[in-house]
Amino acid sequence: MRLLGRLVLGSVALVLAVPCGALVLAAGVLLDPVSRDTVGALGLIGIIEGIDDMAAGLPPDVAIGAMVAFLRALAILLLLPPALVALIGETLRLRALAWYGGATGLLTAALPWIARGGVKPPSGQDALVAEGRVMAVLFLAGAASGLVYWMVAGRSAAEGRPAMDRSR
Repeated sequence: MRLLGRLVLGSVALVLAVPCGALVLAAGVLLDPVSRDTVGALGLIGIIEGIDDMAAGLPPDVAIGAMVAFLRALAILLLLPPALVALIGETLRLRALAWYGGATGLLTAALPWIARGGVKPPSGQDALVAEGRVMAVLFLAGAASGLVYWMVAGRSAAEGRPAMDRSR
């Protein structure tokens, strides 16, 4: 019965954490000019233009494929890190605020590097600054979603665990 309760509580926490991370990500991209320009260059502006093309008569299968690819990328970026950190935290019965916020933020910030694999990033001072600022925005988005998860479900992750005998 306890497992079912933890699953429901974890699911509710993830449902609340993912939109919070999305809001922080959107705010970070909109408020930071370097991140806004970088995301614009990566194609987010192209998605908005693609919606205009759909209205102008783009074939539905192409439009649906583009939307599915965009939603898959958002799910990987916003859902995977808090879900993975929550799974590890629940398994190991971790309750630390630093674990949920820090690990989720670090994993979210590292996703572009992980997805890039062995491809070398562009070099130069401007590219490093842009990548660092985008990573900072991603870290904040991940940390926010991790902290929301912790507030809802993480604080009680270790309840029911036998207390350690400190008398010795």
